[in-house]
Amino acid sequence: MTSAIFTGIGRSPVPVLLPFDATAYLAARRHGASAGASPKDVQADFHTDLFAAGPSGYDAVFSLPAETTDGLPSRVFAKPVEIQITGSAITYDIADPAGGKGDPVKALAAYYPDLRRFIREGYVRYAFTRFGVPYVVSIQCLDSAPRPRRLACREAYPIAERFLKALRVAGGLPARLPPAMTPMAAERPETFSADFTYRPSGDIVANSGARGQTGRADRTAYAQIRFPLDAPAYVHSQSFGRRRASDKLEQPWSQYPWRDNFCEARDFNVGQCASGLGHQGQDIRPGACPARRDGPDGCDPWQQRVLAVRDGVVIRSAKQQAVTVQVNSGTEHIRFRYMHMNPMAMDKDGLLNGRPLREGEPIGVVSNYLDHPNGTTRHLHFDVQLFTRDGWIWVNPYTTLVAAYERLIGGRGREIGPETTPPALSSAVTPAPAMTGALPPAAGPQADAAAGRDRN
Repeated sequence: MTSAIFTGIGRSPVPVLLPFDATAYLAARRHGASAGASPKDVQADFHTDLFAAGPSGYDAVFSLPAETTDGLPSRVFAKPVEIQITGSAITYDIADPAGGKGDPVKALAAYYPDLRRFIREGYVRYAFTRFGVPYVVSIQCLDSAPRPRRLACREAYPIAERFLKALRVAGGLPARLPPAMTPMAAERPETFSADFTYRPSGDIVANSGARGQTGRADRTAYAQIRFPLDAPAYVHSQSFGRRRASDKLEQPWSQYPWRDNFCEARDFNVGQCASGLGHQGQDIRPGACPARRDGPDGCDPWQQRVLAVRDGVVIRSAKQQAVTVQVNSGTEHIRFRYMHMNPMAMDKDGLLNGRPLREGEPIGVVSNYLDHPNGTTRHLHFDVQLFTRDGWIWVNPYTTLVAAYERLIGGRGREIGPETTPPALSSAVTPAPAMTGALPPAAGPQADAAAGRDRN
């Protein structure tokens, strides 16, 4: 019955909890409502923006219109509020000092005995277990005084409680205990590239970390992806360390070696960074003109394409600056987010909630949008989120991008230390080291263990 409303709900290997009253829906159908009841009658006023189910579980996005005030305190924020819920058979086991924390919510104790509420990485989150499955409800908010254009977390609390009280089983399958999973191997070319070099993960520009902290080494390749731009491309900070080409202290943006910028200073909460603050992802710049050519005159340097890194589903509402590609397979539940493309162009192209994408499909061009055109330098911000028992957590995509770029250019890069210059590179074939989800350094300590994916 619900598959007609929530397409593909039967694909979920876990029970699907949604703010959906099936009894009220069926009653409305019996009384002649051709499409069932309204969101007010069956979904506690929440409107469905996205529903996507797959072999790992399901994700849904709902919104509460600004004019909905029944049973809610008044609020300053004057826009619809988006609420996300994920239930998953797969959770990622990452090194997470902030994981597992939170406080009970007295008003919800009778509904969810193990529920915990916490504010993390720009979201208020409600994590609980039902049927042996982890679920997380989250609302993006600002932990500060209410503002007309930014939802304050204190204003989000009653909306989240309304959502949680309205959750019912709407479909899916009973949870089963699948076999344990092991990290997947990351493929790397055997032949070295003639020019691609990169500095170690965690080696951010000096003094660019928040609160005096440095970067965090993370050698894990979290997924095997198609690189999001054409080659050549360069991972560099767009906020710190830029120098003139003649300045020997720092490489300009359009040169190798690459440099990690995941933990450089930002106002974003990033639990994987020592300071608790960070960038959330990596800034990537296209070359002046990639090797790919369009037409007799070559490529347009202002129209350099951005591509889907995997087959997936779009998560994005109209006018939003970010677009997320979500992968839900039998072995992965992971998100890839892109930023700084023009939202008006994305709206026009239909890059909106629920659109399916194929790996390598063009989804836009590199731009400089941040709140308005020309709001930043021309680059692509790219980040990765994994589903954990604390919800969707940002992890460093640097090593994932290194491995993807090597496959794109067909040559392995060389990692160079922070105090060295790029050595002369050889094109001789060198046996590839064994890979278990992580890129080992050229020299020095052994690579960190890859992040595991556990089935519940």
